[in-house]
Amino acid sequence: MLLRDPIHGDISLSPLETAVLDLPEVQRLRGIKQLGTAYLVYPGCLHTRFDHSLGAAAVAKRMLRELAGRGLVVGADLAEAVAIAALLHDVTHVPFGHTLEDERRLFPRHDKGRRLGMLFDAGLGDSLRRLGVYDAVAALLGHAAAESVPLWAAQIVSSTIDADLLDYLSRDSYFAGLAQSYDERVFHQFVVDDGQLAINLTKHGMERHDARSETEQLLRMRYFLTERVYYHHTKVAAGAMISKAVELAHEHGAVGEVELLGMGDGALFERLRRVPSEAQPDRRIVSLVDRLERRTLLKRGYVISARSVARSERLALVARYHDVMDARRAAEGDLARELGCDVSEVVVYCPALTVMKEAAVRVRTPKGLLPLNQYEGEGPSEAAALETSYERLWRFFVFVPAEHAVRAGRLAAERFGFANEHQARAA
Repeated sequence: MLLRDPIHGDISLSPLETAVLDLPEVQRLRGIKQLGTAYLVYPGCLHTRFDHSLGAAAVAKRMLRELAGRGLVVGADLAEAVAIAALLHDVTHVPFGHTLEDERRLFPRHDKGRRLGMLFDAGLGDSLRRLGVYDAVAALLGHAAAESVPLWAAQIVSSTIDADLLDYLSRDSYFAGLAQSYDERVFHQFVVDDGQLAINLTKHGMERHDARSETEQLLRMRYFLTERVYYHHTKVAAGAMISKAVELAHEHGAVGEVELLGMGDGALFERLRRVPSEAQPDRRIVSLVDRLERRTLLKRGYVISARSVARSERLALVARYHDVMDARRAAEGDLARELGCDVSEVVVYCPALTVMKEAAVRVRTPKGLLPLNQYEGEGPSEAAALETSYERLWRFFVFVPAEHAVRAGRLAAERFGFANEHQARAA
C-alpha cells in the first residue's frame, strides 16, 4: 500500500503492515486528535493519532535504513516488526489521554503496561498471533520479555529521541502553522553503540559541532512546542474541563478505562451527554460539554509558576494536589462553596513537574557514550539550559467561570499561600 502523507510524502507499507493498519484497534485512532484540545487555539491541529502512527512507522523505517546503510545487520523480519510496533505505539491512547493521565491522574499512563495488557489479552493479541508477529511486537512494545529483540530496536520505537518524537515534532509544528523544523541530516547521525541506539557526535575522534547543534535543535523544537502549544493556557483549561466531566461521570460509575479504549473524541462527548442515562443526564456534565463545544471555557482565576514558587514548594504542591485526588477535590469543593458556584465549575490544575527526557539522549562523544545533558564538549551546551527552561514551564491554575475569576484569585492565594501571578479582570 502507498499512502500520501503531508509530512513524509509517500509512505509505503508491506501487506503485513497494511493488515495491522486495518485492525480496528488502529483504525480507532482516526477519531482521536493528536493534540487534544489544541484545535481551540490552533484551528489546524485536527491531525490524529492515526496520522501520527503512520508517520512514526515511516520514521522508524528510515532510521532502520540509515543504520543498515552504515553496516548494521537488520533482518527483514525484525525490520517489519519494528515498523509494526511503531504503528501500534499509540494504540493504548484514549481520547484526551494526556490530560486524563498525566495532568489529572484519573488513569495510569497509557504506556505503563496495564492498558497494553488489556488490549493484548483481547482482540489485538489474537490478531497479531494470527499475523505471526505477536512475539516480536509484544517485546518491542514492552509487553513481553525484551530478550527476544535487540535493545536498540525497541529504542527506535520508544526512548528519548525516537521515531515517535521525530514524527510529532514535524507534524505538530506543521498543523499548528508554526515555522519550526529540523534538518533531516539528523537521520545520518544515528548509530548503535554498545547495543543501544545513540546519536553520533564524533568524526575521526573529534566532536562534530554540526551534529551536536542539530541534536540540540530537536530539544529547542520540543521546548518551543511545549511552551506555545502543549501548555497553552486555553488548551489546558479546555482539557481540565473534559477531565472534570469524566470525573463527574465516574461518580455514576461510567466512562472507565475499558470503555474509553473503544472510543474516539466524538464518542466520548456523546457518551458524557448520556451519563448516567439518556433520559436523565447529569446536567453538570452536559453543561461542561456544551461549554467546550461553544468554546465558552472556564477562565484563569489563579496562576502560580516556577517564577514565584521554589522547586521544593512545587514538589509539595504536586504531592498534595496532583498525587492525591481527594485533596484536589476538597480544594475545589471549598472554593466552589466560597464562590457560590457549583463544584463542577471549579478546577484545580496541578500537573507534575516538567521533565525534558530528550535531553538525556545517548550520544557518542570523544569521551565515550554519554547522556547529552552530561556531556561537556568543546563549546557551551544548550541541553542543560533547555532542561532548566523546560522545568520552568510548570504552572498551577485554578479555573472558574469568568464572573468569579477575580474573587477566585484572592481566595486561592489565601488557600495555597502564594500570591496570584495572574491579574484577572472583572467580567
